[in-house]
Amino acid sequence: MSTAEKRRLTPQEYLAIDEASEIRHEFLDGEIFAMSGATFWHTLIKDNLSQVLRNKLAAKDANDCYVLTSDQRVKVSATGLYTYPDILICCGEPVFDEGIRNTLVNPRVLIEVLSESTERYDRGAKFGHYRQFASVQEYLLIAQDRPSVERYVREPAAGDSPPEADRWVLTAVTDAAGSLPLESVGVEVTLADIYDRVVFPPPGEPQQG
Repeated sequence: MSTAEKRRLTPQEYLAIDEASEIRHEFLDGEIFAMSGATFWHTLIKDNLSQVLRNKLAAKDANDCYVLTSDQRVKVSATGLYTYPDILICCGEPVFDEGIRNTLVNPRVLIEVLSESTERYDRGAKFGHYRQFASVQEYLLIAQDRPSVERYVREPAAGDSPPEADRWVLTAVTDAAGSLPLESVGVEVTLADIYDRVVFPPPGEPQQG
């Protein structure tokens, strides 16, 4: 039985594989992970919210903000994670990893639509990585099987403390007629807009991927 360790990839090797592939991959600590496809409802929620955010930012003349979806790769420089958030907002001058224009390193808002296969990761380890972004001010978790949006807002620690010392304050909205602000970009979104035409599964039936 071989005891040889699996060879770890370099970031450059990962990027070459990811660029040539028809599917997206995450990368961390030399390992590459294929990202699963999304359900119809997951995609609809993502597209609903991204469209609403673009319209609202345009209406307030926030022309320096960009709303991007899951084709945009980001890198958490502090931990080395490369991944693809469902939605992100970047404001001001985009900053790219080593000048590579397809890997962003300064998002302001990160948003994930939860699924049965990713919820634990999005709430736990992935959020742990996202907290290392000094630029990120808000993180949203959106359920696809019921009206529920959780919003985490960064509260910086005193002095020159590192990003991991910051507090994250949770606000949860589960009222289908409710709304919540994204204070870091100065807009408010309603759950009615996020879940427009979304059909929820019957009570007790698990959500899909």
